[in-house]
Amino acid sequence: MRKKQDQKFLSCILCIVLTVAMALFTTGCNGSTAKKDSPDAQTEEGADKEAGGTQTQADTSGAQTDGDAQSGADGDAQNDTDVDAQSDAGGAQTDGDAQSGADGEQAGVYGEGSAQFLFTVVDKDGEETRMEIHTDKKTVGEALEELGIIEGEESEYGLFVKTVNGITADYEKDGMYWAFYINDEYAQSGVDATDITEGDSYAMKLEKA
Repeated sequence: MRKKQDQKFLSCILCIVLTVAMALFTTGCNGSTAKKDSPDAQTEEGADKEAGGTQTQADTSGAQTDGDAQSGADGDAQNDTDVDAQSDAGGAQTDGDAQSGADGEQAGVYGEGSAQFLFTVVDKDGEETRMEIHTDKKTVGEALEELGIIEGEESEYGLFVKTVNGITADYEKDGMYWAFYINDEYAQSGVDATDITEGDSYAMKLEKA
């Protein structure tokens, strides 16, 4: 009788142990499943992926923006360089033209001295050569002869000018001669007899008699 009671007791203990073991096993499995399938876990995982994607997209956009900015900066710098280069070339050309124009209008300077006057040579075609004469001589003729600008022969009327600035007049051949002017008016005296007067201008023009 006692043996049967012991077996029944052991059976109850075994059932309890098995029940507890099953309960623990079920709880452990459900807990893992719950954790895996939990909406919060899915939300966190989705948030992590979305955050990672956003970060990647931001990095890519930033890199593209930097590239565009660099390209734009390089392009602008190149354009500025080209424009500056072209501007500099245009300015140099303008300066050259201005210098050329100034040289064309300015008179050449000849001689040295305290007195000065403007002397113009006009050839048979009306072309003018302007000279700024500096001298210490008293007369226009002396100053021009000293510099070799005029050459001639002495006559009863004074110096008969035959060559001016390398151009020779042949009166006997074609009737051409050098006429002397003071302030654009036909002079009443010869070039060698005309005193240098401050402010006056003088000219020799090749004319036909």
